[in-house]
Amino acid sequence: MAKQLQQFEFSVYDDIKELEDADAWLLNEARDVTQHAYAPYSHFQVGAVARLVNGEIIAGSNQENASFPVGLCAERVALAAAASVYPDVAIETIAISYHNLNGDSSQPISPCGICRQSLAEVEMRQQEPIRLIMGGLSGKVYIVEKANDLLPLAFSGSMLSI
Repeated sequence: MAKQLQQFEFSVYDDIKELEDADAWLLNEARDVTQHAYAPYSHFQVGAVARLVNGEIIAGSNQENASFPVGLCAERVALAAAASVYPDVAIETIAISYHNLNGDSSQPISPCGICRQSLAEVEMRQQEPIRLIMGGLSGKVYIVEKANDLLPLAFSGSMLSI
């Protein structure tokens, strides 16, 4: 038997003011996009804004339905919109933010498991990393250089042909 250790690094900023201008702008856009969320059940509005390598910007917000928790996360909405509008253009960075109508919105937010799997697969398909900027409406901000770092030992389509 052998044990292996899986680790990754991420940057922690005390506030959006410490970010590069382009990253701060993207996170502010994600904060604004939370207003477009449809979250009548969870009251947890999430916004995700993607910057593509060609400079285009694509936004997504979470969309719930009465069959809660079946719905669409903001990250997957942004990924699908980008793939639909710019199918051959890689995503460079995604900023993710949230507004918790039931409480505090000052901690960084991290993608759920389904979104982590989706991000990992998009990274694999485009063969370029996707940076993630994660923050709330205020407070600390995390930046992860490769979305795949959030899902070690990710499942991939290549396993289906084993």
